Amino acid sequence: MRTAPTEQPSTQRTDRATTPTDVAATTPLSALGQVPWSDIRDSTGSATDIPHLLRRVARGDADAARAALDDLRTRICQYGFVVEQATAVTVPFLWELAQLPHVTCRAQIIRLLKNIADARQWESVAAVYPKLLNHRENPVVWERRARQAVRARRGALRTLLAEGD
Repeated sequence: MRTAPTEQPSTQRTDRATTPTDVAATTPLSALGQVPWSDIRDSTGSATDIPHLLRRVARGDADAARAALDDLRTRICQYGFVVEQATAVTVPFLWELAQLPHVTCRAQIIRLLKNIADARQWESVAAVYPKLLNHRENPVVWERRARQAVRARRGALRTLLAEGD
């Protein structure tokens, strides 16, 4: 199983006026199709539902967005564990959603990103059981990649924290 790249959407705000020539660059979640979701795993198996959940967060009313985010959380960072390789790939899209003013659960997205950035459970387990590092599917690597993906876009945090919601 291959690991998808973690560099996806930009951290640029998408609420500015656009011209027809840069509509594709500012369409929310436009890079979702560039990720091989069927080759990536989340806690339920194939990560093919993650794009649908991200779109529901982006376009849903408050209840639908929260429900989608809860489902997403279960799939990528459950109980503070980075549960599969899909976490790092999903993080840039979470940053993108957090910057969209119309998204109703931006504060919850930031909390989820913080949980991912703080995750060190697999590293702790590997310190006690080093054989974990010998597995083909290495959760310590997933955890580190997910933290790196969060940190790569943390520059947006100062602006987000200054906003009212």
